[in-house]
Amino acid sequence: MTFFEFKTTTSFSSFLSLMADANASKLSLYGGIAANVAIAVSKFVAAYFTGSSAMLSEGIHSLVDTGNSGLLLYGTAQSQRPPDAEHPFGHSKELYFWGLIVAVLIFAIGGGMSFYEGIKHIQHPEPIEDATWNYVVLGLSFLFEGIAFYLSVKALLAQADRSVGFTAMLKTSRDPAVFASVMENLAALIGLAIAGLGVFLGHLLNNPYFDGGASIAIGLLLMGVAVFLVSRTKGLLVGTGVDADTLANLERIARAAPQVREIRSPLTMYLGPNDVIMALDVDFADDLTSTQVAAAVEHLQDAIRAEHPEVQRIFIEAKNLVQAAPTEGK
Repeated sequence: MTFFEFKTTTSFSSFLSLMADANASKLSLYGGIAANVAIAVSKFVAAYFTGSSAMLSEGIHSLVDTGNSGLLLYGTAQSQRPPDAEHPFGHSKELYFWGLIVAVLIFAIGGGMSFYEGIKHIQHPEPIEDATWNYVVLGLSFLFEGIAFYLSVKALLAQADRSVGFTAMLKTSRDPAVFASVMENLAALIGLAIAGLGVFLGHLLNNPYFDGGASIAIGLLLMGVAVFLVSRTKGLLVGTGVDADTLANLERIARAAPQVREIRSPLTMYLGPNDVIMALDVDFADDLTSTQVAAAVEHLQDAIRAEHPEVQRIFIEAKNLVQAAPTEGK
């Protein structure tokens, strides 16, 4: 059995498409960092003057989101390093590793500290005397977080199949810089609503337990988001193949090649959001020479590249060469 390995070189239009996706994900992260830095400072100031536990939790949330966006940007940069002797397939999975770290930080720092602050505030309640600062900060935060959420969803739509629902897009996205950003910003908006409700009820009813309860709810929300992100990034780190529709299309392309007699289902794995490796077992026509098989492989590679530029490495096992090669020792 002989293997032919071809690394695809994307066409210019495909290259532009991949670059547009990468730039969209980076823009969403930069937007999130800019929004969260300003919001975190304002929330901490409001929490200091008003003594609101929910506002303090939201400040921690925004601070964690800022650091997480920075880690995802770092992971994106690391994943784009070229292959070397120790990493012959490149560093694409660096992004998946840092995506997992982000999920752990959301759970441990964001969720854990918010939960702790809520419990502490319930044990030692402090009534909110003036909630004006909280409302001002929450309103501005909702505006900026809304902008960050819009940018992250825009990046998701640039990469995902728009014919499926929003939840399906999040479950099928292979880019942690995108789906983690969307989930963080969505959790931020929901967290702001919870914090606002806790502050309002606590101030209206003069009951600080609502404020502490809101902080606990925000902590549980962040823990839930973290569990989702861990499950997504864990699958990508272990090795996830292309979806069923893409796999079926790859098989259709291979079977449509004129010199191909039979194939086995392709084996695929994501090394990065736009970096897929594929192994393909092909039984070519028996009357082909080695040169003709090489040409057939190149034709098949071009056909796959035209529709799926993300498949950057293709390993093809040419079956008919087993019969054509002379037996050793004869």
